[in-house]
Amino acid sequence: MAESTTRSIVVAAAAPEVMAVIADFPAYPDWVNAASTVEVLDTLPDGRAHRVRFVLDAGMVKDTFELEYDWASDGCKVSWKLVSGGMQKSQDGSYTLVETDAGTEVTYELAVDLTVPMIGMFKRKAEKVITDTALKELKKRVESLGQPTSEADAEA
Repeated sequence: MAESTTRSIVVAAAAPEVMAVIADFPAYPDWVNAASTVEVLDTLPDGRAHRVRFVLDAGMVKDTFELEYDWASDGCKVSWKLVSGGMQKSQDGSYTLVETDAGTEVTYELAVDLTVPMIGMFKRKAEKVITDTALKELKKRVESLGQPTSEADAEA
């Protein structure tokens, strides 16, 4: 990944619960403020999304783009790269999950290059805002879904 921004947050849930929310792309418009439409275009044999189209509307910033996903076999990392985009020339990102005593530490790494020139300092600031917002929205979503109250619930 080229020069990137990395941010982390701890979510009060197990890693599989966090990854389930990350992987549920059709639900993104319910909890990601800027996502107006998210469509899975192609899936892998295990049912996980392989290619996803996003339509974002964050006020002055509007973009439609497609990302291709790579899911780690241990279920603790997902990475992606830009396939096509309007405002973006490239996007490389990942979520890495590490279980801790307090829950799951989620680390989000993101590098974006836009079709319009942008000074590096402003680009890093934009990436910081994007990653901070995404992590806060993810934490709120996962924790609002609640945790299983018994092993039977966890296995359901």
